[in-house]
Amino acid sequence: MTISRTKKLAGLAAAASIALALAGCGAAPEDTPADGGESAPEVVEGFLPCLVSDDGGFNDKSFNQSALEGMERAAEELGVEPIEVESSSANDYAPNLENLIAEGCTFIVSVGFKLSADTIASATANPDVDYAIIDDWADAESDGETDAPNIKPLMFDTVQAAYLGGYAAAAWSAEQGVNKVGTFGGIPIPPVTIFMDGFIDGVGKYNEDKGGSVQTFGWDVAAQDGSFTGGFAANDTAKQTAQSILDQGVDVILPVGGPIYQSAGEAIADAGSDTVMIGVDSDLAVVDPDVADIVLFSIMKRIDAAVYEATMQAASGDFDVTPYVGTLENEGVGLSGFGTFESQLPEGLTDELDALREQIISGELEVTSPSSP
Repeated sequence: MTISRTKKLAGLAAAASIALALAGCGAAPEDTPADGGESAPEVVEGFLPCLVSDDGGFNDKSFNQSALEGMERAAEELGVEPIEVESSSANDYAPNLENLIAEGCTFIVSVGFKLSADTIASATANPDVDYAIIDDWADAESDGETDAPNIKPLMFDTVQAAYLGGYAAAAWSAEQGVNKVGTFGGIPIPPVTIFMDGFIDGVGKYNEDKGGSVQTFGWDVAAQDGSFTGGFAANDTAKQTAQSILDQGVDVILPVGGPIYQSAGEAIADAGSDTVMIGVDSDLAVVDPDVADIVLFSIMKRIDAAVYEATMQAASGDFDVTPYVGTLENEGVGLSGFGTFESQLPEGLTDELDALREQIISGELEVTSPSSP
């Protein structure tokens, strides 16, 4: 879909004159309009939805792109033109938000924790504008409340889905006779390490249940320390970091951090190995055909659905700032399908994953991370 009124505002200002203790989790995001799909809700006069990316940009095949898709789907149903702006660096965040206010935006979604401080400042200065932020509580004061009453946090308990992913990865590697899996991240921040925690713990669950001996590389849950690229860019550093994990002999690798998966894909291709990759946030086998043939599955968080629902709420004048937390139960997080690898899975694996999912939802199996929302 063509981006409507997309503007790269930062740097062009002169020329142009994102703990359940926060009140619990909100309703699950919906795949259909709030009224069941019969018609879009009546839009409040002057409603203008806007979206600002972090420095990964909208073509990251990950959380920025997913947020964009959610915003555009809502805007199309509402019959409005959104303003969607990309940030090239952290220096762009505040100017982009300022310019969105100048453009008359009435609802602004910030993509990612990196925009937290600037989003809080913008929301505080503009109390009549509705805001949502992805992967952040907007709680710089750490007092259990958002720092501005007009911000809705959109959070995801991805440790639950990543746990299933770790179990599946271990089962795959054991079936291949390799018994080695690994992970690496972009930056050691909660939205990244929560994936890594769940992944490693899921491997541990497989070993416990099956008497397995699958080894893990790249992340130590107890020490909260591991392998990171220092950013989210697909570059030589990311490729070298991926290679350091591949050098351990793993046949499954989980890159956590937007475009860094591209560097992992290059490292796998250069090595000519049979290693498969796990995607995060979006279904990587669908959004990037270049790596589809090596994507075993993806650990999903439905950022698109959360942004869609928040936008529809704001459009109707019924915006609810209660934090949303995506879980397995409300389908805000989960696993994608296994695609072409489905026929090669260990016998009974999908049934085992379904059983684990139900145990996590019921509370029989407690799955947590120091980064859990």
